[in-house]
Amino acid sequence: MATTQNKDYYATLGVKKTATSEEIRKAFRKAARRYHPDVNPGDKKAEEKFKEISEANDVLSDEKKRKVYDQVGFYSDQIDPATAEAYARQQSAGGRPPVDFDGFDFSGFQGGPGQPPGQQAGAGSQSWGSFKDIFSGIFSGAQAQQRPRGPQPGTDLEYQATVDFWMGIRGGQARIQVTRQEVCPTCHGHAHAGGPTQCPECNGTGQVTQMGGRMKFNIPCPQCNGTGRISNDCATCHGEGVVERTETVEFRMKPGTRDGQRIRLQGKGNAGLNGGAPGDLFVTVRLGTHPVFTRVGDDIQITVPVTIAEASLGAKVEVPTIDGRAQLKIVPGTQSGQKLRMRGRGVENSQRPEQRGDQIVTVEVVVPTLQDERSKEIMRELAKLNHQDPRVALFEKL
Repeated sequence: MATTQNKDYYATLGVKKTATSEEIRKAFRKAARRYHPDVNPGDKKAEEKFKEISEANDVLSDEKKRKVYDQVGFYSDQIDPATAEAYARQQSAGGRPPVDFDGFDFSGFQGGPGQPPGQQAGAGSQSWGSFKDIFSGIFSGAQAQQRPRGPQPGTDLEYQATVDFWMGIRGGQARIQVTRQEVCPTCHGHAHAGGPTQCPECNGTGQVTQMGGRMKFNIPCPQCNGTGRISNDCATCHGEGVVERTETVEFRMKPGTRDGQRIRLQGKGNAGLNGGAPGDLFVTVRLGTHPVFTRVGDDIQITVPVTIAEASLGAKVEVPTIDGRAQLKIVPGTQSGQKLRMRGRGVENSQRPEQRGDQIVTVEVVVPTLQDERSKEIMRELAKLNHQDPRVALFEKL
């Protein structure tokens, strides 16, 4: 097969690029009736023309094929639609020069634009596979090579800080060790030292030539990203524009800060690039434990032991709170495990300081160990006077 240029399928069918599917269908039927081999027996030119309009119709009548054709300039089943989409975006943005397929022989490639519809390729499939790899690598890989320009904001950091139990209740200044990226003090974030020089890879043209079989591609120089100029990387930051530094960061905790609460420290994250704003530091607070108090939200829980006499007869007992000692009333007949609420004796709410939680006291009745005969006699007498069986209700539920 002779070499072929990029084919204009729209011109072949005599329609505009904005033609609808119905207009393409009508144009093909009209041309097919004119150039069909049955109508023109023995006419080689009509036969070739019929093949051309059939090929054009095969692509333009299929929505997906037509999209690839419009984006790339030719169609093959081996072209990935995502690759064609990326190529089209690069072309519209002016970031890459168009690739010239003129004068290239597609006859050895499976599904190439010069192959008639329905014809299957044989040994050429391996060659087309290599072309597909080159095509995808050039058109989709270029985006990864291009470094973004302009100010770039720094990224945020996430850290956990374990603080004392009392710090979460009373608040105060806390400290945490943070490793963050700062603007390089040598190059001041520019990532390079000295003025730009001519790129040795492309000799300042910004483009290099890449061969793929019999095809020649002009692509942006990967070393200078198509600028034609390069700069020497800063020796301090190695071309990154930022350096890592470990420092101690102080932050204020409000009274009543809860376990798991997230505190934002604006501008304490990683430094931005090219003058971009720094990110933020987010500190998740983890509160330490206490041997007596257990904190649940804004409430304080505590277990208080009482004697049998205090639980049976009632009493006022002294209990610890986060504010100091306080009196708790034990009503007569209080049972072990019963919970009593001390209102307003909990933790101050960090968002609404005028509100406080409660202290929940779990009563634990302590059974004495009788050491003398007199105490045992009194206990036996008590049992005779109060002979109710506490297990009756248990069996009634069976």
